[in-house]
Amino acid sequence: MGVFTNASDWPLGAPFVVCVLLALLYAQGGRGRTHDQRRAAAFYGGVAAIMLALDTPIDAYADKLFCDHMFQHVLLLTVAPPLLVLGRPWPRLWQPLPVAARRAGARFFAAASFLARPTPALVLLAGTMGAWHVPALYDATLRSNLVHQAEHLSFVVAGILFWAAILGAPPLRARISGARRTLYLVLAMIPGWVLAIVLAYARTPLYAYSTLSHRPWGISALADQQLAAGVMWVPGSIAYVAAACWSLYSWLEPEGSRQRDRSASKERRSAPCPSPVISRVES
Repeated sequence: MGVFTNASDWPLGAPFVVCVLLALLYAQGGRGRTHDQRRAAAFYGGVAAIMLALDTPIDAYADKLFCDHMFQHVLLLTVAPPLLVLGRPWPRLWQPLPVAARRAGARFFAAASFLARPTPALVLLAGTMGAWHVPALYDATLRSNLVHQAEHLSFVVAGILFWAAILGAPPLRARISGARRTLYLVLAMIPGWVLAIVLAYARTPLYAYSTLSHRPWGISALADQQLAAGVMWVPGSIAYVAAACWSLYSWLEPEGSRQRDRSASKERRSAPCPSPVISRVES
């Protein structure tokens, strides 16, 4: 019970403020218009996943339990990004903003469009995950809150770019479908599997958790590391497996896929365009 009653275990800091602001912007941008409520639910679910990862005891225990830290990574890499992308957030987020901010956003999306293509996005996702689990960098996140927050941000950004390449989030458009999309989703699971295998079969702890004088619930550093491997292997694969099954079904059932594509195209045409600069980026 102490985990839930100790105020220090609920670090309501900058990530909480950013999440609240994003939710408010999204709500304000949708006022007075008809929107798909499922997309809105997906976006708010993605924001909630980030808050769960960064503003609850999950974050407070991340520097004490490796398995807890890995669960935090799973939320930021595989849960929040696809939900945010499914929410098609960008038109609604920039709708309440001043023109100067919209133009800055347009420049950002123009620069990010290359990284939101399937191959660069997959390489960025795998490279981000692999780099932060190099022992020297990983241990740096345990010593420095600033480095830890940079890790979180890179996970969310890399995840959004990958899922935008797979699902589309205008003005970042998916340029892939069918069997190729399924293949990329399967390939995206491999870095997590490799990491899980390395952690599971390592004979000694790889990270600084082994130096802690007190470990929650008396779990050993090696057992903690093996639990973290399981978290990366199973929960870390769920989103990719679900999306791959959906993609494969859409490919094998083309009529249903075409109907969904027509619905998505109709939704894009009816979406508000708050700035001519944004229109040029979308085209």
